[in-house]
Amino acid sequence: MQTMKLNSGNDLPVVGFGLWQVKNEQECKEAVRLALETGYRHFDTAQIYGNEAYLGEALKVAGTPREELFITTKIWNENQPSARLSASFDQSLKNLQTDYVDLLLLHFPVTGTRQQAWHELEKIAKAGRAKAIGVSNYTVRHLEELLADCEIKPAVNQVELHVYLQQPELVEFCKQHDIVIEAYSPLAHGYGLDNPVLAELGQKYGKSPAQIMLRWCIDLGTVPLPKSVHEDRIKSNIDLFDFQLTDEDMASLAKLDKNHRTCWDPTEVA
Repeated sequence: MQTMKLNSGNDLPVVGFGLWQVKNEQECKEAVRLALETGYRHFDTAQIYGNEAYLGEALKVAGTPREELFITTKIWNENQPSARLSASFDQSLKNLQTDYVDLLLLHFPVTGTRQQAWHELEKIAKAGRAKAIGVSNYTVRHLEELLADCEIKPAVNQVELHVYLQQPELVEFCKQHDIVIEAYSPLAHGYGLDNPVLAELGQKYGKSPAQIMLRWCIDLGTVPLPKSVHEDRIKSNIDLFDFQLTDEDMASLAKLDKNHRTCWDPTEVA
């Protein structure tokens, strides 16, 4: 698996395995088992997903050396206040059966608590319980606020990103500040998979439209986090490293941007 270097110094696998909405215990554990067998080492969960413990147990049963894994979780909104954040993270570590995570994120830019919550994450990072810290669903405005009052710069901003929601201003801002963008919902929940541009590029490279969308994320310099519990899709979602999109391909795909969101919109959060 290819990796990229975070500003924290640790290596981030360039494709992750998303676990959002995977709520069934057996389904989650089986998906993680298949993902490990297929070559995934980067797993993305969150407190609110309700499956940290399933992931922790599946990784324990698999026996993959901890140093080969990259585990991310996220602090949920109600746990951002200082009185709750540390204890909630202790529970996350217990659920995951590990004494550290590779990446810890604030899940949303919650008005009134996000800045103090970031300082709590800085304490966790200094204690070595998170190798890197970052944010999720932050806009440029939220990042500017954070960068003006932080000791440790965020390593990652995880946002909805796909060919139909390209967010060029945010991508460029993060690039300038050495913040890696992770793309959740990189397949737009199936929206637009029948687009003729994707079909044409798929035919060119012998790939599916979904694989073109995921490779677009990688060639943009971002990290896609596809989610599936189906074995064939788990395998195809990581089969992305035997081709690369050209500048002409990327220009064609840039025209697909519609600012189309399939998830939550943080742009109006004060």
